[in-house]
Amino acid sequence: MVAAGTLAPAVAPLDPVEQSVIDRLAPPFFMEGGTREHLLGTDHLGRDVLSRLIYGARVALIVGVTTVTVSGLVGLGIGLVAGYFGGWADTAFMRLLDIQLSMPFMLLALTIIGILGPSLRNIVIVLALTGWVVYARIVRAEILSLRTREFVVACRSLGGSNARIIVQHLLPNVRSSVLVVSTIEVARMMLLESALSFLGLGVRPPTPSWGAMLADGRIYLASAWWLPTLPGLAISVTVLAVNTVGDGLRDYLDPELEV
Repeated sequence: MVAAGTLAPAVAPLDPVEQSVIDRLAPPFFMEGGTREHLLGTDHLGRDVLSRLIYGARVALIVGVTTVTVSGLVGLGIGLVAGYFGGWADTAFMRLLDIQLSMPFMLLALTIIGILGPSLRNIVIVLALTGWVVYARIVRAEILSLRTREFVVACRSLGGSNARIIVQHLLPNVRSSVLVVSTIEVARMMLLESALSFLGLGVRPPTPSWGAMLADGRIYLASAWWLPTLPGLAISVTVLAVNTVGDGLRDYLDPELEV
């Protein structure tokens, strides 16, 4: 999927936004009436489904990776500060986290996108605003147990600054947990992006998006089953692949799981 999205201009057989009314609702090549010009058929506007699936991978991966990077850095910073310093900083950040968790995601998404308008950038903003809490909670919990360990106390006794303790001793110990969570969160962000695109709150047409393709094709389920089925399969396979990678990273990086 990463290769397909990155090399989309080279591997996509046709222009994903080019319309051809004559070829609309053409079936895949293995069905009666299908042609090898459109291997997976065409949609209701005559656009090539395979090309749109390949370019749709770009949107899903860009949203997933960018959102996880932004929300991960924010959540990591908040978790480190709240867990290490405690006191008013911990209280303030945890109350902010509670407020964030109390807000329904769809209500927040509708509000922000309704004000800013649907676009790829605004989707990333919405998902980043809701995704940082996962990292903050995990990092804070680990820092609370690490800050009283012997190597941290020894570094502090030898005159180590707070910045040195956090960067050189605490951060390396939470890095594996953040990496594993980030990998799994990529899959969740892809699903949320598809859900927003399905509701018409995603990227603007005619940019290909799996969620938008699923929404456009649902009314043709009886007559052109490939329109909603193929983007649904693309979402499912990609999310499954990312989750499998996340599970593998967890098993590889967590020494407690070694037998």
